[in-house]
Amino acid sequence: MDEDVDGRVVQYLLKDPVNDGGQFDMIVALLEKYGVVPKDAYPETFHTSNSSEMDALITSRLREFAVQLRQAHDEGASAEELRERKREMLADVHRVLVVSLGQPPEQVTWSFYDKDKKFHEHRDISPLEFYKNYVKVDCTRLVSLINDPRNAYMRKYTVQYLGNVAESQGVRYVNIDIDAMKLYASRVIRSGRPVWFGCDVGKFRISSKGLLDTSAVDYKSAFNFTLGSTKAQRLQFGDSAMTHAMVLTGVHIEDGKPVRWRVENSWGDTAGIKGYLTLTDAWFSEYVYQIVLDKSDLPERVVDVLDQDAVELPPWDPMGALAQ
Repeated sequence: MDEDVDGRVVQYLLKDPVNDGGQFDMIVALLEKYGVVPKDAYPETFHTSNSSEMDALITSRLREFAVQLRQAHDEGASAEELRERKREMLADVHRVLVVSLGQPPEQVTWSFYDKDKKFHEHRDISPLEFYKNYVKVDCTRLVSLINDPRNAYMRKYTVQYLGNVAESQGVRYVNIDIDAMKLYASRVIRSGRPVWFGCDVGKFRISSKGLLDTSAVDYKSAFNFTLGSTKAQRLQFGDSAMTHAMVLTGVHIEDGKPVRWRVENSWGDTAGIKGYLTLTDAWFSEYVYQIVLDKSDLPERVVDVLDQDAVELPPWDPMGALAQ
């Protein structure tokens, strides 16, 4: 409340107080607190696929709340009075979400046939019980690895104010060099498992060919110049950031080194080649910023970085851009 309303911090927070993006640790936080249910137990609504109007309404309401809270603070309201006002305000946000997206079920019945055609039914399961007992994936073991050449490697980072569940461990990154990132990702892919990753998907993309390639566009022939900024410079000067998350599902290796990577996207089978893209290894080096792997897929020295005190990056840092 003591921050200048015209200062960079408050203006940044007011610019996009709510949005559809999110960092990987944020979905882990939701799963660990609330759980998950089968899709048919909580079906899609119009607004789950058309969320812009809902987002705009919540954004406007949150900005109004910011005005009211700052006015109450200026009039001498105590911290507890402000927290109570905030709890009342969040009820409005919850109401918009429930009306737009539906009320999340508190219990579900899960019926299915197994691979041997045997019928099973589990009744009155809470979302958290379903997640813990039937999903059987310990998401707390997943580690977000970033490649941010502006900052020191083998250090732990976080982004100020980035998070969605107060009780969670927050958003944590381990910064590693790009060759190590490729090595760890390729090992997991060759073991038959996909790898979640965050990148700047708009750079050097030929959508009709399903191609992400730094040599895909010849600016030199057309305009007599090339783009020569380094990865660190693009991050520092606002020319690149994490904008999209996809899944690496394949890697082509020659002479022990990756040459290209197969990517499964989430934009439907009309995007790319039946929903898939190919990115070159050079593109990976320049525009892939994050992968997520299980602790068992990483050297102990990398996992141990999580025990460090995190270096806190400012709220507007591009390492938090995927949440926008």
